[in-house]
Amino acid sequence: MCGIAGEICYGDRPADTEAVRRMMPCLQSRGPDGEGLWDDGRLAFGHRRLRIIDLSENGRQPMTDEQLGLTVVFNGCIYNYQELREELQGYGYTFFSTSDTEVILKAYHRWGADCVTRFLGMFAFAIAEHASGTVTLARDRLGIKPMYLAETPGRLRFASTLPALLAAGGADTTIDKVALHHYMTFHSVVPAPRTILTGIRKLPPATVRVIQKDGTSTERVYWEANHTRLQVAPADWAGELRERLRLAVERRMVADVPVGVLLSGGLDSSFIVALLAEQGQTGLTTFSIGFDAGGGESGDEFEYSDLIARKFGTTHHQIRIGQERFLPAVERTVAAMSEPMVSHDCIAFNLLSEDVAKHVKVVQSGQGADEILAGYSWYPPLAGVDRDKAVEAYAKEFFDRPHGELARQLNPEWLTENDPSLEFVAASFARSGATTAVDAALRLDSQVMLVDDPVKRVDNMTMAWGLEARVPFLDHELVEFAAVCPPEVKLAQGGKGVLKDAARGLVPDEVIDRPKGYFPVPGIRHLEGPMLEKVRDALHATAARDRGLFRTEYTDALLADPNTPRTTLGANQLWQLALLEMWLQDKGI
Repeated sequence: MCGIAGEICYGDRPADTEAVRRMMPCLQSRGPDGEGLWDDGRLAFGHRRLRIIDLSENGRQPMTDEQLGLTVVFNGCIYNYQELREELQGYGYTFFSTSDTEVILKAYHRWGADCVTRFLGMFAFAIAEHASGTVTLARDRLGIKPMYLAETPGRLRFASTLPALLAAGGADTTIDKVALHHYMTFHSVVPAPRTILTGIRKLPPATVRVIQKDGTSTERVYWEANHTRLQVAPADWAGELRERLRLAVERRMVADVPVGVLLSGGLDSSFIVALLAEQGQTGLTTFSIGFDAGGGESGDEFEYSDLIARKFGTTHHQIRIGQERFLPAVERTVAAMSEPMVSHDCIAFNLLSEDVAKHVKVVQSGQGADEILAGYSWYPPLAGVDRDKAVEAYAKEFFDRPHGELARQLNPEWLTENDPSLEFVAASFARSGATTAVDAALRLDSQVMLVDDPVKRVDNMTMAWGLEARVPFLDHELVEFAAVCPPEVKLAQGGKGVLKDAARGLVPDEVIDRPKGYFPVPGIRHLEGPMLEKVRDALHATAARDRGLFRTEYTDALLADPNTPRTTLGANQLWQLALLEMWLQDKGI
């Protein structure tokens, strides 16, 4: 797990190595254990290293194999790298390190850009061919590892974070109106390739982009989960799911350092702990976080996380966050965001990661289960909806606000004539391969919302502290199995029924049958006191007034009643506006 950056110039134009150097400090938290730079005329790659596999200098990056004529920078982890290494040795390749990075180099030489189909893991990488000047960019199937792009005439820059590209200079930082509409409507998610900034894009998940020396390029999607039904007996779905999750959890223990678990007290992370215990993992370290109560809401779920820690004998750390730590964490959480992320969970993950990183460098986490196994509230209402009415039904349940409301909330120059969010959903739902409305929603959410909300949240906040997070529920083979599981099996028992059945007998029933929880952060859900003043300051700042995104009467009404107006899914509307302005101001935009 690391931070990568680079510049690719077209033709014979030399790369601006200093621009790549300017990106490196923005990536330091992602890779606090070392830095490297490779310059080859029109190409320059930079890397910040977090030592997880092959702790020696042999694993440093950028990694070059002079014999093969290849250089790579890589962020992530290839869980089956040892098996691939043995296969490649059978083809005559020799290795100078024990790293998964070198396996990527050899695999690319053997299979070309199709090597991505052989990798089990999370990754974003760039590989340069010395002889041809071709550069290949790739991102893992579920978009767990990020790759941001800034393309201007004659060159392309890439980086693990958007702020790194801003540090390099030269990017167009005007607001993308379509992206702004998505932010306001599509639950604050901006689907790839857009970001909120016009001049910065992101490589979509499961995508390989091959760039020739003259700047011409091709881009292809190499994977998508298939929703065609498998013939599995109803009673066998849970057992099959358990076996796949067991394998996914086992795969994610590969490391040359200890691996812990983020234990929320919910079913997903509890099941991970149970499976690791079943596999004989002893001395497992687990971590839970809780906040002061607020607005009538509890700020922790320690009751359940403590129960799991006791049952499985983990070395458990209960992290309690008071106001003295909460308020200072808000600004640094915003600073750590590659894109504006409205979820209050971000602050929880940032604070959690700060403490966890003092004990371990790698953790497993339960993200992804709700998006692949129908655990959210908007899926049950879609059951039984006619396929031709699915788009409207999904929008009614998931969109933060109808398109027509934006005219009363955004200033006229920021409005779009059409409804790009609804058009985006309609285009996704119109594609073949998802038979029911629930299938179509799950496919969209796993490809878009999952990537640009919970997965990005976990990556940004853990990597802000040099902590690698692994997500077994997003093992692509597990995701493929979940996709073919019938909606009624997933929706049973109030959602994730098949997962509840799979966990039965391993995880205590008190956890399986408890009401669905979340990462409670009352200080954001209910804005008051100093936190409300931070929000007020952001929206009244000179930069916010000059930008003029929001109608004054709308922000004034929200500030007068900060906690009543909610989005469709219950998020605080005021925080949604303030977070965007706080992020833009933090980035100097």
